[in-house]
Parts: sequence; C-alpha cells; structure tokens
Amino acid sequence: MRKGKVLQPGDTIGVPAPSSPDQLPKVEAAKKRLEGYGFKVIMGECCYQTYGGYLAGTPENRARELMRMFTDPDVDGIICLRGGYGTPQILDLLDYQVIAEHPKLFVGYSDITALHIAFQKIAGLATLHGPMTRCKLDDHSREFWLRALTQAAPLGQIVHPEAQTVTLVPGTCQGQIVGGNLSLITAALGTPYEIDTRGKILFIEDVGEEPYRVDRMLTQLALAGKFAEAEGIVLGTWEECEPKESDSFSVVNLFHNIIAPFRKPTIYNLQVGHGERNLALPLGVYAHLDATAGNLTIMESLFI
Repeated sequence: MRKGKVLQPGDTIGVPAPSSPDQLPKVEAAKKRLEGYGFKVIMGECCYQTYGGYLAGTPENRARELMRMFTDPDVDGIICLRGGYGTPQILDLLDYQVIAEHPKLFVGYSDITALHIAFQKIAGLATLHGPMTRCKLDDHSREFWLRALTQAAPLGQIVHPEAQTVTLVPGTCQGQIVGGNLSLITAALGTPYEIDTRGKILFIEDVGEEPYRVDRMLTQLALAGKFAEAEGIVLGTWEECEPKESDSFSVVNLFHNIIAPFRKPTIYNLQVGHGERNLALPLGVYAHLDATAGNLTIMESLFI
C-alpha cells in the first residue's frame, strides 16, 4: 500500500469538505483546534459553501478541492471537515492515478468511508478511519488520535480503558483492515467501488440505524459473500441503534444471527465509530485479531 508521511508540529493539514456543510462557527472552531495542536491549516473553499441544503458545494467543486489537497505540495496531510452525505457523488470525478502519485495521510469516518474504500482499492492508499476536525472526543480518544497522526511506529493494540470488547466468535487471524460505516459499505455494492474483503479483516460500525435496517444491510453483505471472504470481523460502536419496540432484536442479536454462523474470528464493541469514544483505526495496513482474547493489534505503520 502507498502511504503518506507522519505529521509533525508545524506541518500543514488541508481540510476539505467532501460531504455535508457545517455552520461557520464550527468551521472556524475546527481550524483553531488544529492550530492549537501545532499544525498549520489550509481550509478548503467548500468548507464555507452549501449546495442543495445538505452538500458542501457541487460534486465538481468538492472533487476539485480534494484533488487540490492531494497535489498541493504545501499540504502534508488531509483531515476531512465532517461526514454527513456526499462522498459517493464524487467517486467518479476523482483521478486515482494522481492520488496514487501523491500519497498523503487521509483522515475521516462515517460518510468518508466511500473515499477510504476507493482510495485503498483503486489508488492503493492506506488511510486512517478517525475523528475529523469537528469531533468532540474524550481525553483518551483525543490522545490516541494525535498519536495516530504523529507516531511513525505501528499503533499497536486498539483499546479504550473504559470499554471492553466482546468475543462473538473465538479464534485468531491476520490481514489488512478494510471497512467503515455499514451504510456506505452496502451502498457501494454492485459498483466499481465495492469493498473487497478477500483475505482481510472487515471492520463495520454505524449510527442512528434501527435494528431492522442493520439486519437488512448485514444480510446484504452476507449475500454478497463479504463475511465468507473475510479472514475476521471487527464490529465497532453502534450509537443510537437501539430498537424502538420492546420485542425487537437488538444489534447484538443480529451479530449472533447473521455474522456468527460464518465462524470467522469476530469481536464487537471496539470503541471505533461515532461518539466521544472514537479511537483512530488505520485502514489498509496489516493487523492481528485475537478474537478469543478480544484484542485487535495494528502490526504495520500507516506511514512511509
């Protein structure tokens, strides 16, 4: 996999808005937050635009902005402004050969999942599933995020001291980590940007989805062979996914019903996803999953 350079204080972070817009005070607060960590910051013009009410500029403008972030020699790394919706619109507008020729650290989650998958699959770029500029984090997640940006060595075990992972299927495996938000992963099935899980560790999380919707999407992944082809499965946080009806399956029930039968080493409740406990997770690098012990360990550096 191609990799960017590790960031250091004084380096320049480019902030594009490839998805939804944000309020101006939050945009300015995001810029100040990054500057407070010692970085120089270049905000993309789409950070200050809206289009159609839920997009940060036209697809063409958002794609051009992101391409400029990759080709600008003054930009050392890229951290997206926020998620929301919009990245699938720009996938066909990006030049993946140019991105491959200008590999940089790329950070985001949620709607940014579509870009993570495309960059890994087409440009061969390792990326970071992690908090963006507007995210509110607890102390441990914030420190872990900064370490993920500035530490050249492999991150090691992905663990939050206040939450334990749970074994769904015991066993061990190794492989590159792929994945992200369940809704975005399933939306890309049947397109050139469909996720490839063959021989890999599949990571999945989501937010604000009722269990019947999670059931539908997990079933779609199962029917597409994505669980069967994976070496192991890691399930993150599922914020606001509680059932509204008292007799409904929970998402944990769905893990047992849909994922466990594939008998792949699997854990859930890894603190990666949405919320204040959101640990950074490198994608496209090799990791070791000891599902019996509930441990996911990053074995390969995200950087050159």
